[in-house]
Amino acid sequence: MKRIDIKNAPAAIGAYSQAVKANGFLFISGQIPVDPTTGEFASSDIKTQAEQVMKNLSAIVESENLNMSQVVKSTILIDDIKNFTAVDEIYASYFNDGAYPARAAYQVAKLPKDALVEIEMIVACE
Repeated sequence: MKRIDIKNAPAAIGAYSQAVKANGFLFISGQIPVDPTTGEFASSDIKTQAEQVMKNLSAIVESENLNMSQVVKSTILIDDIKNFTAVDEIYASYFNDGAYPARAAYQVAKLPKDALVEIEMIVACE
C-alpha cells in the first residue's frame, strides 16, 4: 500500500491520506474546494467550488501518471440537491470521452468547513 500526499491538492485536515494506492486501485479521499496554494475556498459559488474540487482530484490522479478516463467510481456529496445540475456540468467536463464512471450523489446536512460540494473517487491503475 502506498499513501499519496502531494502539494498540488489540499493537505488532509484530519486523520486520513489524500489518497491510497492499493491492489491496483487509487482510492482518493473526499476533496473539498480548497485551493492548495492559498488554503482557502475558491469562492462561495457552487460552480467555482465544483471546479476546484475537480482540479484537486485531477491533480491527485495525474500525480500517479493516471488520467480521468481511469476513474471507475465516484461519490458526490452536495449540501443542496438543487445544485446537482451545476455540479454535474462541471464534473462531466472532466471526462472528455463520455465514458463516465459509476457514481452516486447525495444531499448531506453539512460538509467539512461548510463546503457546498465534496467528491471522492476510485481509479483503476491498470
